[in-house]
Amino acid sequence: MAEGLKMIVGLGNPGSKYSGTRHNIGFMALERMASSAGFIFRQQTKLHGLAAEMGVGDQRLRLLMPQTYMNDSGRSIRAALDWYGFAPEQLLVLVDDMDIPLGRLRLRAQGGAGGHNGLRSTIQHLGSQVFPRLRIGIGAPAENPEERRAKTVSHVLGSFSKSEQTSVDAVLDGVLEAVVRIQRLGLDRAGNWINGFRYPAEE
Repeated sequence: MAEGLKMIVGLGNPGSKYSGTRHNIGFMALERMASSAGFIFRQQTKLHGLAAEMGVGDQRLRLLMPQTYMNDSGRSIRAALDWYGFAPEQLLVLVDDMDIPLGRLRLRAQGGAGGHNGLRSTIQHLGSQVFPRLRIGIGAPAENPEERRAKTVSHVLGSFSKSEQTSVDAVLDGVLEAVVRIQRLGLDRAGNWINGFRYPAEE
């Protein structure tokens, strides 16, 4: 990564209607970060999103929650990269992933959208697939492909159940630990721990 990690973007939809939904787990991770580190997000019109800062000096991170709705996330991310003067490689996008079980994380330095509209918009606005993304598992609504397609929208825009909450808390704490490790070790070395993350842990 060029000069290491500089900016973290959580993907989601704005407004109370979408708060706590599976599609908003990227927002939830940044909100967890804010509550644990004691900072608040503020509306930044020029960035089309809510922004905050964490840390000092070389460890300072810019944090962004686009308020453009998921399908237009890239417009906010592009504006923020231009404003701060960062390269796409200095970015980490936190994104929900239905192909990964709840309680698992997957770090990738680059790649396609994988059917995710937020990533598709980001790739389109950046003109590149080369930016790190941390995929946060939310599980699939069904195994059968046809049933899965029929239930996708209600699944991603639905809230986590009470029985899933322990796993959600654990995985959000895992995301915070992942960020610390990426800052300290770099993408490749941190990826070993991140891609091996399981909750509940396997015996």
